[in-house]
Amino acid sequence: MHRRTLITGLAATTATAFASPFLGTAAPARMEQAVLGSLLVARLRDAMVGGGQASAEPPPQSLAGPFAGALADFDACRYARLTVSLPLLVRAGHVLALSGGDPAQYALLAKAYLLATRMLVKLDETHLGWIAADRARQFANAAGDALAVAEAARQAAVLARRAGRHNEALSLALSAADHPDLRRAGRAGTALRGLLVQSASYTLARRGDRDGMRELTDEAAAIAHEIGRLTLPGNQGGFSPLTVQLHRISAENHAGDPRAALDAAHSLPLSALPSVERRSRALGDIAATYDRLGRRTDCIRTLLAAERIAPEEAHARPATKALISSLLRSGPTSTDLRGLAERSGVLV
Repeated sequence: MHRRTLITGLAATTATAFASPFLGTAAPARMEQAVLGSLLVARLRDAMVGGGQASAEPPPQSLAGPFAGALADFDACRYARLTVSLPLLVRAGHVLALSGGDPAQYALLAKAYLLATRMLVKLDETHLGWIAADRARQFANAAGDALAVAEAARQAAVLARRAGRHNEALSLALSAADHPDLRRAGRAGTALRGLLVQSASYTLARRGDRDGMRELTDEAAAIAHEIGRLTLPGNQGGFSPLTVQLHRISAENHAGDPRAALDAAHSLPLSALPSVERRSRALGDIAATYDRLGRRTDCIRTLLAAERIAPEEAHARPATKALISSLLRSGPTSTDLRGLAERSGVLV
């Protein structure tokens, strides 16, 4: 009941903030941030199934502006803003794309669903994530957008991997990487091929195949060095030697070699990563690595650093909450750890 009351209160808080002419200047209280993920999932579910309260505002003439705003919110880990911007983007996308049948609007709606999928993966909402990824694939196909089709396959591979369906995840990622349409898509297609190979390597890491993981990671690194740093169109993010190095941290950790993961982290300049979201992800991976190595103090210090740069992500993301909960159970607590747990809604 307390959790539901918090979500209801936060809904009113964010609605007021977005009605204000000072858009985005109001931030929810830290305790409210702990339920931002639940609120975002609920609003996305309503938008995707057509339930909930419809927007009183007329839809924009194009999705380009709203999509850019929602993507900026994602990159900056502004969950409170995303609880408003992302569901509205999905609703508006359906109104525009399905009323006019414009391929350009189909393409933007596909990208909106891809962004929703990425957010749902972060929040461990696998079932809803599958629906979003499938809709992204359908609208990308309708638009004839090879990059969005391939990105939808990558997100489906992520979801399959999380469900433990490793063979399916590998097939989805590697088949999409080898598709002729992607190979004809220039540097952006090459970059997305690198991301797909990287996704396959992470699946091998999860399966415990360290040698296979390293072979595919080296292949992704070679692709990144070939094209240099590239920010992909839409919402796939960047791909570069730096982002491959970020991938190595989590991949080595899950493949069973946290010391190699820490070595990868030591050569990663956080400030050079392309967004707050990527820097927050890096710190989360480093914290998990310290935890595996039994370096409790370093783990907590790194979690606090992640909280400083992206508080809404640190307080709302289930993976971070799970790590905090594990730390509370596994050893002595400190004022810093108890405070972080309280701000994240984790019971002390």
